[in-house]
Amino acid sequence: MRPKIWIILSAAGLFVLTVMIMSYEARFASALQGVAPEAQDPKQMREPDAVYVGTPYDVVSMMLQMADIKKNDVVYDLGCGDARMLVLAAQKYGVHGVGYEIDPELVIRSRQNVSRNNVLDLVKIIQADIFTLDLGNVDVMPLYLHPDMLVKLMPQVEKMKPGSRIVCHEYGLPAPYIPDKTITMVSNEDNAPRRLMLYTLPLKRE
Repeated sequence: MRPKIWIILSAAGLFVLTVMIMSYEARFASALQGVAPEAQDPKQMREPDAVYVGTPYDVVSMMLQMADIKKNDVVYDLGCGDARMLVLAAQKYGVHGVGYEIDPELVIRSRQNVSRNNVLDLVKIIQADIFTLDLGNVDVMPLYLHPDMLVKLMPQVEKMKPGSRIVCHEYGLPAPYIPDKTITMVSNEDNAPRRLMLYTLPLKRE
């Protein structure tokens, strides 16, 4: 009889433990829903689509200048890396910016950069897959993405509001789209020529 009682008690204890765990997970999920995305701890999601390579600062400055940023503009940086683009936009133009990054280490690095440069009131860094984003509220979007990624991003880009501006570094939007303006500059950081392309919504076609 005693072994049977022990088995029953063990099963009951396991049931109670399972209920407690499920209750905890439900409370945690509920609590997380109330936490702003920019305040959530980064986690491993999926492998990044490309290795992050930072754009030279003088090129960043020129990209923002080409976008003709206004005071009330909202800047999005997809694959923001260390957030240098958004930090400079906040410092130079006083605009709000949102950076999206999938790599947890880069999310941490970019948030540290934002904090170190005292622009926490203007810049938010959110861990996300850039191909899931709604770009309907973007005014300015600098892009330094591989051509394959730009092709994949186009369904979202095509839904951006009229008047929003995109500045591409090195790789332009895929055909049949053509830029409003193209310039080539030599970066002081590495003496390498850099090609920059400005697009305005609605996009022009060949």
